[in-house]
Amino acid sequence: MRPICRGRRPRRPVCEYRCIPLEPGRRGRRPLLAAILSASLLLTGCSALLERDYTSVTPHNAVPATEGDPSILRADSYQELVNALIYFVNGGMEEGVVRLYTDAENVEPFLSDACLEVVQEDPLGAYCVEFIKYTVDPVVTYSEAHLDITYRRTREQVASIVQATGVTAIRSELESALSSFAPSRTLRIRYFAEDEAFIRDLARQAYYGVPACALGMPEIDLSLYPDSGQQRIVEILLRYPLDHAELEERRATLAGCLEGLAAELAPLSGQERVSAAVRAIREAGDYDPQGGSTAWDLFEEGAADSEGVSLAFAALCRELELSCQVAWGTLNEEPHYWNIIQTDAGWRHIDLSVPEAEENGPFCTDQQLLELGYLWEEGAFPSCVEE
Repeated sequence: MRPICRGRRPRRPVCEYRCIPLEPGRRGRRPLLAAILSASLLLTGCSALLERDYTSVTPHNAVPATEGDPSILRADSYQELVNALIYFVNGGMEEGVVRLYTDAENVEPFLSDACLEVVQEDPLGAYCVEFIKYTVDPVVTYSEAHLDITYRRTREQVASIVQATGVTAIRSELESALSSFAPSRTLRIRYFAEDEAFIRDLARQAYYGVPACALGMPEIDLSLYPDSGQQRIVEILLRYPLDHAELEERRATLAGCLEGLAAELAPLSGQERVSAAVRAIREAGDYDPQGGSTAWDLFEEGAADSEGVSLAFAALCRELELSCQVAWGTLNEEPHYWNIIQTDAGWRHIDLSVPEAEENGPFCTDQQLLELGYLWEEGAFPSCVEE
């Protein structure tokens, strides 16, 4: 007999011992030999082996397939049944079978409640499933539920869903959609506890965040699936004031204007570049309260309202790699737009719709702008204070 102590490497014995038969007449030495062997085991790697912690990990499938068929799943509880239905929906499957190993009296209420939960509370189910029908066949040890799932979204629509976590990711996806004049964007958002107003505000920020593509604020239709919860799908439909071809043509024209101006101002740097950009926008067109509201209107039509002027300046600053934002609020209680730009003195407000000879000059701090009758949402823009 030759027992072997094995460690983490089963191919290499850590220690071994032999049971040696004693010669006749030497039985009195058996206790001594046993003691020696025990001591030797304690002094070898076997003692370390006995002190080690071992963890056994067994993979577990929340929705185990029956006999390798992904359309036939097993469920031993209500939650496993819900998981099975979500599995079918995630796979876009129109039919499936779930073998329920539960008490017979629980089968019907489990199925009814689970189908309702998936259609109303699961984000993907609420977004794309019209309804789920089922029939039940009793078998000896389980109940077999045959499911028919009807969808109200195409596979392409489901495949186009973008995962987004956090405000920055949501705004980035909205900027991407607006930059390409996309008609829609569908986001699956995690850890989300906001409402439609929050998404609309992000869409507005995204629009002014891409000033060279801001050629008319689109109308926005929002739908959230489900109505509440931290994980939701947000469907955003965008209707632009111009057709796609016209938008692309205007973007190309505007890009040419901006590139030409940027090339002229490129040799300048620092505050000289900022001041030159201000002069270029003033020379490009006039402020007209009744004018258009895009940068294209200022460059091509020769006039724009405060929104158009501020978008034109922000777009040129982007070409010149200057940090500049479009700001909005009210001036003397009327809706108004201006810019906030990074200068040598820090962030400053600048409104190119007012005469150049403004008392405080073109650049203002928060306090100076407030004194002029401007108001804006607190915390919406960088602070402009004396450093």
